[in-house]
Amino acid sequence: MVMPNLSLYTTSAFIILDTDGNRVLAKYYNNKNSTIVQDAGSKSLTTLKDQRAYEKALWEKTKKAGGDIILYDSYLVVYRHSLDLIFYLLGPPSENELMLNAALVAYFDALSILLKNQVEKRSVLDNLDVVLLCLDETIDDGIIVETDSTAIASRLSSRPGTGGQEIVIDEQTIRNAYDTIKSRVAKGLF
Repeated sequence: MVMPNLSLYTTSAFIILDTDGNRVLAKYYNNKNSTIVQDAGSKSLTTLKDQRAYEKALWEKTKKAGGDIILYDSYLVVYRHSLDLIFYLLGPPSENELMLNAALVAYFDALSILLKNQVEKRSVLDNLDVVLLCLDETIDDGIIVETDSTAIASRLSSRPGTGGQEIVIDEQTIRNAYDTIKSRVAKGLF
């Protein structure tokens, strides 16, 4: 009886491409601790040139909306189209496609919550810090750690010490701080 290869390292890469096939974000996971052995015909995707070539070929295969999972070049690819972006999650061919899909859906839904349903290229680039933190909350070094979109979004939307509310610093807040300091200096309490 052959024992199946059990590993926590379920993802090989996460990629966001725009509708022209240009890279918006790509994170490749080098699973050194994984016992997964790639097929002899699969690419290692370790160099930037290999990654770009793979991304371009993958985009050519998936640029039309309609599918959500393919086996391409010895990688199981789960993808999702947004307005002007395509989100990809790559894993080994023996990986459970339902788990990869659950992780991609959770990431996309959490990102939708955090970006207020404005998941488009401009808002992703403007909020790249949130996009990357959301990815890190979903996938850590190739291991899927969370598949609940509300839990991911709540971890990122709450700040320590604010009780879950964001601190808004606007002109009025700065003016109030300036007036307070001015009055304390005038009274000699500062």
